[in-house]
Amino acid sequence: MAVAIARPKLEGNIAVGDNRQIGFAEFGDPQGRAVFWLHGTPGARRQIPMEARIYAEKTGIRLIGLDRPGIGSSTPHRYDNVVAFADDLRTIADTLGIERMVVIGLSGGGPYTLGCAAALPDRVVAVGVIGGVAPTMGPDAITGGLMGNLGTRVAPLLQVAGVPIGLVASSLIRFIRPVGSPVVDLYGRVSPEPDRRLLARPEIKAMFLDDILNGSRKQMAAPFADIVVFARDWGFRLADVKVPVRWWHGDVDHIVPYAHGEHVVSRLPDAQLYTMPGESHLAGLGRAEEILTTMTKVWDEYEPDRRNA
Repeated sequence: MAVAIARPKLEGNIAVGDNRQIGFAEFGDPQGRAVFWLHGTPGARRQIPMEARIYAEKTGIRLIGLDRPGIGSSTPHRYDNVVAFADDLRTIADTLGIERMVVIGLSGGGPYTLGCAAALPDRVVAVGVIGGVAPTMGPDAITGGLMGNLGTRVAPLLQVAGVPIGLVASSLIRFIRPVGSPVVDLYGRVSPEPDRRLLARPEIKAMFLDDILNGSRKQMAAPFADIVVFARDWGFRLADVKVPVRWWHGDVDHIVPYAHGEHVVSRLPDAQLYTMPGESHLAGLGRAEEILTTMTKVWDEYEPDRRNA
């Protein structure tokens, strides 16, 4: 069953440095409180559930998705560490006229979300993380999981071969565009049962197709750059994240183990873990309204006098 999906109110590129730009897509209320939604690995600026897009429209949220460097319309670039992304977010927020914001990150977007919270405590009110990747280097590190077992081993190779591999992946994206729907179905068939059920939902499938066909169509170097930077010291400590963190994690996550979520949350000064029983890695995409509602309440609790900021 085909599902119509809400299109961005505004979409374009923002200059973030010399000869670099970041792609963005904006949904909801242009005058509302800003929530940045950082995509997973892989993903792009439109990897935002339809439920979130509609909820933002109804409740006056300015919901913004961003391409990371090397995906969609963003210039390829490899950060020295995770926290370096915060400088780009600051520039983007300044350009869009945003002073205060909430940042939400899915999976590979999680580390960048925490990095922004650590680096921009004067701008970031609170952050939400959905099945976020945990550190594999430094004093906050934890072993295991796909990143710990595989990512750290392939990162040295990608550091050298990342650009060529990205070009191959981009060619693959162009190849699968005409058959995008069957590709999503195939991924669902090889996923655990909880994710399979989620991907069978027409609105979730429509979101992934929208992102693949409109967000990721030009290039796909970003996932490889993510793996490289995740395998390094992130450039901040979890104890540096002083703003409120709300973390959602499926307890049968096959990509980022639930224990990794517990580990990170236990090291954050102000954090709460929301367990999703019997759910796997993509479960948070089916709880977009719950997540946005929770983050809005956190904003109200911590800044009751700045509800229109």
